Amino acid sequence: MASIIVIINLFGAVALLLFGLAQVKDGVSRAFGARLRTGLATGTRSGPRSFLAGLAATIALQSSTATALMVASFVERELVRPRMAQIVLLGANVGTAITAWIVATGIEWLSPLVLLIGIVLYRSGSSGRQGGGTALVGIGLMLLSLHLLSVATEPMRESPALGAFVGLLDSAWPVALALSGGIAFLSSSSLAAVVLISSLVPTGDLSQGLVVALVLGANLGGAIPPVVASLAASPSAKRVTLGNLMVRATGCAVALPLSGYGVELMGVLPLAPERLPVNAHLAFNLILAVAAWPFSRLLSRLMSRLVPDVAQVEDAPKYLDPVEFSTPVVALASATRETLGVGDLIERMLVRASESFEQYEPAKLKAIPALEKRVDSLQQAVKVYLSRLGSQGLSEENGRRAFVIIDYVINLEHIGDIIEKGLLPQLSKKASHGLKFSEDGYGELKKLFHLTIDNLRIAQTIFVTRDFNLAHQLMEVKVEVRRMEKQSSGRHLERLRDGRIESLQTSSLHLDILRDLKRINAHIVSVAHPILEESGLLIESRLRTNATID
Repeated sequence: MASIIVIINLFGAVALLLFGLAQVKDGVSRAFGARLRTGLATGTRSGPRSFLAGLAATIALQSSTATALMVASFVERELVRPRMAQIVLLGANVGTAITAWIVATGIEWLSPLVLLIGIVLYRSGSSGRQGGGTALVGIGLMLLSLHLLSVATEPMRESPALGAFVGLLDSAWPVALALSGGIAFLSSSSLAAVVLISSLVPTGDLSQGLVVALVLGANLGGAIPPVVASLAASPSAKRVTLGNLMVRATGCAVALPLSGYGVELMGVLPLAPERLPVNAHLAFNLILAVAAWPFSRLLSRLMSRLVPDVAQVEDAPKYLDPVEFSTPVVALASATRETLGVGDLIERMLVRASESFEQYEPAKLKAIPALEKRVDSLQQAVKVYLSRLGSQGLSEENGRRAFVIIDYVINLEHIGDIIEKGLLPQLSKKASHGLKFSEDGYGELKKLFHLTIDNLRIAQTIFVTRDFNLAHQLMEVKVEVRRMEKQSSGRHLERLRDGRIESLQTSSLHLDILRDLKRINAHIVSVAHPILEESGLLIESRLRTNATID
């Protein structure tokens, strides 16, 4: 009976740890989700920035799996290069190791205070604070679970059964690695597995070599859930998660026979023996990052060969199934998913235009007309699909949602037209004539390009979540875009008056690009209108009601 109680207490503490991790992930996603995704997508232009982006995102989300799936989706949409994605995941691996190291510093006593602050923030009302409060509650539960794990494993310290089992594992490190990997896979968290290993160290039954073998297993098992989750994704997304698994598996295969030497090396350092699991976890991921980084390009090429692209009809809609007309809510959800895909295509077009503005690449510009053709085809399919759905009769609420989807997909199609018929010829002209903007003009346009891409990503989130705070934020950004466009136009005219050669040569280009980016942002912001109209914060006309005509 006593053994059953110990096992229940142990599993309950682990369950609380996993629940706390989930709360942190959900809370951070609610509070900073759009910024995290934008930062992860834009922070991958170089190796060091990619590594730091993966590290920061994982520490914030408390989940390398979430980071892996996020960056895999960006690779699928061609927002992140495959090589940089592999470096992001090296940073994510180090991030989860740093998190384990932090939670094992003996700060469990802070859990009541963290829980109290989290609850106060959660009850404050605003969506951002509620997300932050949820994250703090999750951290508090994680810290509390560490205390419960310590209490639950205390009776095990004198258990002869545990000693015998550990003795068997100590003579079979590969089995220990597989066991620990299974725990990490089932819990979808290498962090949870490492924390569990740390709680068993005070029993005194685990040799240092066995501890390292178990930590290696936790690292290997933690890389499997993203692979499983991306099985239904595109080949480009599969390559990212499978490449990360191969890197960790190779690292574990090399490190396992050397575990004894690693323990001796760490024994020379002034490190507490009870912190061996988290120290070994951090050391393994740091060494793995340093060793694998130079081979990231080779790895991405290898994964392209192992996971080849699948030929498919790109222009065909993926989610519009007429069978779902009998359940309008499901049909509207499918139309929403298809429209998000249209938004992703527009984002790819914008990113290609922005990158070609900064450094001319003919191949990227040549792909824009093909992407625009897909946008036209898919938006037409969405409109026809929702028209057929509406002809069968919809409730007032479902009718409003259908109208919002149609309005958004039409605005996306207009953005595609502006990029193809406006920005594309302008960027081609800039390259063909060898024109260069002034340093100030280039900086102004580059900033507006990046802001436009960020706004589109926020609009995609608003379209799905209908988040009022994000909608209000996007409307405020519209004012900022208008101000930036006015200021840039004014400064450009000043440069013309000063007779600056670069400004004279690129005058029409500068003003045309400004105009087109402003028009694109106007279409992007339209996604916020229905939400603000429902809240009564959007008036139909900007004209003052008390204006008089003489």
